Amino acid sequence: MITVRLVWFVSSIFALMATAPVHAQDTLTTERVTTGLSRPLYLTHAGDTGRAFVVQQRGLIRILDLATDTILPDPFIDLASRVSQSGNERGLLGLAFHPDYDSTGLFYVNYTDRTNGRTIIAQFSVSAADPNVADPDSFVQVLTFSQPFSNHNGGWIGFGPDGFLYIATGDGGSANDPGNRAQTTTNMLLGKMLRVDVDGDDFPGDDTRNYAIPASNPFVGVTGDDEIWAYGLRNPWRNSFDRGTGDLYIADVGQGQWEEINVQPADSFGGENYGWRCMEGAHCTGLSGCTCFDSDLVLPIHEYSHAFGCSITGGYVYQGAMIPHLRGNYFFADVCSNLIWSLRYDGSSVSDFTDRTSELTPDVGSINSISSFGEDANGELYFCDLGGELYRLLPRCRVDLNGDGLANTQDVLLFLNLWNNDDPASDFNEDGIINTQDVLRFLNDWNAGCG
Repeated sequence: MITVRLVWFVSSIFALMATAPVHAQDTLTTERVTTGLSRPLYLTHAGDTGRAFVVQQRGLIRILDLATDTILPDPFIDLASRVSQSGNERGLLGLAFHPDYDSTGLFYVNYTDRTNGRTIIAQFSVSAADPNVADPDSFVQVLTFSQPFSNHNGGWIGFGPDGFLYIATGDGGSANDPGNRAQTTTNMLLGKMLRVDVDGDDFPGDDTRNYAIPASNPFVGVTGDDEIWAYGLRNPWRNSFDRGTGDLYIADVGQGQWEEINVQPADSFGGENYGWRCMEGAHCTGLSGCTCFDSDLVLPIHEYSHAFGCSITGGYVYQGAMIPHLRGNYFFADVCSNLIWSLRYDGSSVSDFTDRTSELTPDVGSINSISSFGEDANGELYFCDLGGELYRLLPRCRVDLNGDGLANTQDVLLFLNLWNNDDPASDFNEDGIINTQDVLRFLNDWNAGCG
């Protein structure tokens, strides 16, 4: 049955349907959000739409006010006294907010310790008096492990759709994983993806281990460390869960020739072996530790050679509202070459691989040394520039909803479908309510063209 709102919408657009299509020059762009940060390595959110949190490598977490695109003057938390202040791969490296942050006020950080270089996963809580300030004295150590070298610390942490905390660890450093740590699954948490339950405690007598082991972890009840979820990783730098499918994307930095992207499907039971150190990407290294192209190894969905860069920065599958035609595209980059790409992965094959670098030239400044991507609560994407800038991904022409470079009647019909199904992409006046005001705003913008 055609709804009343659908009839009203159709009657509103008939007079506009004869308007000539307007060409959009490009489909995407970026804008600089802010500058002046110190080595920003990550951007994430706490579930609310008004803020984003920026991790600075030397120990500060700053709040970005999304209404004004300004950094609040006081840090959310200052961990500089705890965090290593040296090296390109040490420092405050990861941040994740508890899935029930609104009620618990708990968040988690991953950093290398200032005194001994150990990796520490710690819990803190927000201040009771101010939601924009955390309590630095609320420290609880979740787990810790040694780092034999200063590089390959990994650093990403994130909560999965299952509510467990995932922790990406590098192989411990040096080159070619001299201790074969990534393939060792007993008494060795390096070169892994770990999974723990921060809402439980299986070690009540140990103040350094404040977590429980999910019963479904693959090494529970068999030989191997119970915390391990997957292994065979070299230095996973920036991973993410697709908020649309629950799939886990793991960007693993290569040794000297190949950078790779691995995907663990949402229905995985864990235990995947991604092949390092006997494989770099889909290529044999000649190193021992596992058998190259063994049937038990999981190959990457995509790789690129060092002709195009030297160190991958993993990103996100776009699932936001601003650019509906882009949904399902995974964005990633290279920190050395500053190239930015996207691709689609349907669970079996890759398509639509696109070099986005030129298209994403910002309005001001330049995107260099892409240390991380970020995602706000609405699923919109950001770029962290190690030089201190943040950039936001935007549509070049918002009314070009299907991304074909035209603003024409096809976009009107697509908006009709989005609006009638209460899709967030139809909230054109961005007030959080999908109603007739959005229709009027869309029609006004569409009639004005893309310029």
